[in-house]
Amino acid sequence: MSMVLFDVPGPKARVRHKIMAVVGIAAALAAIAYVVMRFIATDQFTARRLDWINYKQIQLSLVEAIGNTLSAFGVGAVLALAFGAIFAAARLSDHAWVRGPAAVIVEIFRAIPLVIMMFFFYYGLPVAGVKLSAFTAVVVSLMLYNGSVLAEIFRAGINSLPKGQSEAAYALGMRKTQVMTFVLLPQALRAMLPTIISQLVVLLKDTALGFLITFEELLRWGTRIGGDAVNFGRPMISVMIVVALIYIGLCLLLTWFANYLEKRNRRNKKVIHREDDKAEMLVLTSDANA
Repeated sequence: MSMVLFDVPGPKARVRHKIMAVVGIAAALAAIAYVVMRFIATDQFTARRLDWINYKQIQLSLVEAIGNTLSAFGVGAVLALAFGAIFAAARLSDHAWVRGPAAVIVEIFRAIPLVIMMFFFYYGLPVAGVKLSAFTAVVVSLMLYNGSVLAEIFRAGINSLPKGQSEAAYALGMRKTQVMTFVLLPQALRAMLPTIISQLVVLLKDTALGFLITFEELLRWGTRIGGDAVNFGRPMISVMIVVALIYIGLCLLLTWFANYLEKRNRRNKKVIHREDDKAEMLVLTSDANA
């Protein structure tokens, strides 16, 4: 039975949609052409505005900025995954005294904007005598915000599995820890992997917010070099294009890694794949009954 909530477009509607698509694409191309022409008219791509890339010191500082960005991302991602796993398990606990506080913590940090957390840890805590470095403030903020989101992703992934999975495991005498570790998590992780990688891409891009608290990451490097009007004629456009391309490359690497894990998972002989979308009953018989 179809669950579509709209009518299939007729011949006139299809023609109208094609016309709208063509007009939209033409408008987008015109806007891009106008922006490029303005860049050319204002000498944004002249040799002087691109000369900054030839300096060794700038190249070294660019590598350092990329390293700082990747360091914040790596540490923040590991901590966020650990935070999410712990609080997802707490939210799935049978004990209300564990489940309730975990839900409050996750909802609080998921609702607070990331920038506010960075400002609180970097500018607010020193008032109380606790001073954190910009790197620490960025990593802790990334962990709390993205970890809270990941906790909900983990919890939703586990709850999406059929209840028969856990009931069958309990019937075999497994404890809840064993059910979670050996039955539910392996299946849930396969389903959650695309969403987890998407959230890690968000975490990577969120490292750019460290620019606001003087963390020497990629965006702060770009604003410093791009704002140099004395030596390079303020090459903000060309520098930001380079910064954007680097972020795009890093995000594409994460996406490639996700696709690699998915293909590797498909080759895993322990995973049973169905050839169609229809549910099938898999009956496993022991050698004694064969």
